[in-house]
Amino acid sequence: MPDKANTMLEKIEKLLHEVEGFTAQTIDQVEEYRIKWLSKKGEITSLFEDFRSVPNEMKKEMGQRLNELRNKAQEQINFFKEKLETVTDTNTAGNLDLTIPAYPSIQMGSRHPLSVTKNEIIDIFARIGFTVSDGPEIEDDWHNFSALNTPENHPARDMQDTFYVNLNPEMVLRTQTSSVQVHIMEYQKPPIRTISPGRVYRNEAISARAHCQFHQVEGLYIDDQVSFADLKQTLLYFAREMFGAKTEIRLRPSYFPFTEPSAEVDISCTLCGGKGCNVCKYTGWVEILGCGMVDPQVLENCKIDSNKFRGFAFGMGIERITMLKYQIKDLRLFFENDARFLKQFSPVSL
Repeated sequence: MPDKANTMLEKIEKLLHEVEGFTAQTIDQVEEYRIKWLSKKGEITSLFEDFRSVPNEMKKEMGQRLNELRNKAQEQINFFKEKLETVTDTNTAGNLDLTIPAYPSIQMGSRHPLSVTKNEIIDIFARIGFTVSDGPEIEDDWHNFSALNTPENHPARDMQDTFYVNLNPEMVLRTQTSSVQVHIMEYQKPPIRTISPGRVYRNEAISARAHCQFHQVEGLYIDDQVSFADLKQTLLYFAREMFGAKTEIRLRPSYFPFTEPSAEVDISCTLCGGKGCNVCKYTGWVEILGCGMVDPQVLENCKIDSNKFRGFAFGMGIERITMLKYQIKDLRLFFENDARFLKQFSPVSL
């Protein structure tokens, strides 16, 4: 037994000498020696297992030397591990080229053309005092039809044109953003000057000129001295701001349930300057929106005194305006998310 103990002491001294002379050039070498010395099957761990058979009179000396060996090995491994990790981090930072763009592989996105046009419309009307109003896309019959003077037997109520929610005749996907104006008139006292941009839905066959979902901007102005002349000048201002200073407008008599009198608004063709081309069907004019003076009954429906207040309203399709402004011939392009089409428009500014 004393011979075995002496053999252990010799092995401890040999390992201690090896540990004290340990050096490493890489993290992998440090890990390799950690496994060799301190893992479950490592040499130092094996010596602790053999320590159980050492005679009692030698355990004190043997235990001290074993603890010294283990502590020294752990110190050396920790020292070189920390040193090499610090050098690696420094080298990595030193090799960075700070002149390289942060995201060289990411291309700048573009705003959707409908968003570009909508924001431009909002900006134009904001300059003359119009605020922006928003409302729900799922509406009840009152706000979408009845309050706007739409009779019960009106074709617009038919399921061929309107999407009903769960076949509930009282709830529909809004067919026009005029419903937002009803909410405004119910809870806000005149003067009212607002526009309501948003998505609307109609049960129509999808084609180059029509879709089951599209976007509108409806405008409303109510005060005690509002006239048809105010409406005409407002729309002329909009047309020239949107399509150019030389743009002219004309109003043609029309019919809408919620306005009286009503009119369709045309602008002089932006391509031919009013001379006639295939876009304007050689008339020199292109239709852009509908408008009119708010029917007194609509005011009364929203508890506004029609004897004291008057107003005008107008509505336009954002897709229609966008197609005219950018000469886009197929409405379906707006909903196909084709990057080749979208990247032609204003890039997103960060």
